[in-house]
Amino acid sequence: MRLLVTGASGYVGSRLVCSLLTAGHEVVVSSRNVDRLTDFDWFDAVTAVSMDVDDPESVTTALAAAGPLDAIYYLVHGIGQSGFADADRNAAANLASGARDADVTRIVYLGGFVPDNEDLSDHLRSRADVGEALRLPDGPELVWLRAAVILGAGSTSFEIIRYVGDRLAVIPEPSWTRNPMDPISIRDVLHYLTAACEPGLPAGDYDIAGPDACRYHSVLVAYLDTIRMPKVRVWVPFIGTRLAGKVAGLLVPIPSALTEELITSLDHPMCANEHRIRELVPAPAGGLTPMRDAVAASVASPAPRSVCALVDPHHLASTDPAWAGGDWPRVRRRIGGVFGSAGRLGRALLPV
Repeated sequence: MRLLVTGASGYVGSRLVCSLLTAGHEVVVSSRNVDRLTDFDWFDAVTAVSMDVDDPESVTTALAAAGPLDAIYYLVHGIGQSGFADADRNAAANLASGARDADVTRIVYLGGFVPDNEDLSDHLRSRADVGEALRLPDGPELVWLRAAVILGAGSTSFEIIRYVGDRLAVIPEPSWTRNPMDPISIRDVLHYLTAACEPGLPAGDYDIAGPDACRYHSVLVAYLDTIRMPKVRVWVPFIGTRLAGKVAGLLVPIPSALTEELITSLDHPMCANEHRIRELVPAPAGGLTPMRDAVAASVASPAPRSVCALVDPHHLASTDPAWAGGDWPRVRRRIGGVFGSAGRLGRALLPV
């Protein structure tokens, strides 16, 4: 199949391109600035087009340049940016309209669980609005995969958990950390996304989750167990998610607005309401990944490698955000970069 991946420079998108290429598909990728994609080792194996989903004309031009497409993966979001909710909804509508006019059959969207609650955070409401904006009555069919926390080195949610565990001597546990949550490993997300373009999976909304029923604090506990760094945990039921998000935004190296939005969304349970996709898409070899195995694989990440050369998708890629990987790996990469640059400069100045 010929498939377009929007958001290909992101954590999930960059790994998905590798998975789709391995499955034998032709892959087209898009970005506002195509030059940014040259850092990825898959660049020479794909077709790259310039597309700004905020601009309907840019979408039309890009889809014409991409040629006939069987499906489009929509992995774009502006969470943490000012006015992201309206911008994301409008961008999704632009893409859906452009895809309809280009006779694209299917759009695959990775969003989050949407609790049945009127009092949703901007993040959760936006994910639902994007899903609805992609679903046009006369447009492409939509496969909407809904997930909670994605586990893997480089995943924003996992990195927030990692830094909280690393940087706090005492771990506060507000009441909402005991809300139920069904995490999923990046390996299993890629498995379902790769299957989602196939016509054998009917259009519709599907919850995707790992095999474990957890609580929010379970992932942090699993992380501390994995790094063998037990810490005192203190029950503090009065701390709300908005305050926790503001504090965490100051504590971790991840962009503050993004951290705050994600943590504010933890005020609700994030559980799969159904598992129909497990009847339609066979589990990956070895079965779905248990939460503790995903955390262990993420912690065991070696030095970052190019994304398609990763031995395990849970590992950190060289193209993942600079803030990912924990404090010591970040320091080592920074030092290595400085000395590597110095070495290259020295070699350039030496006579042949």
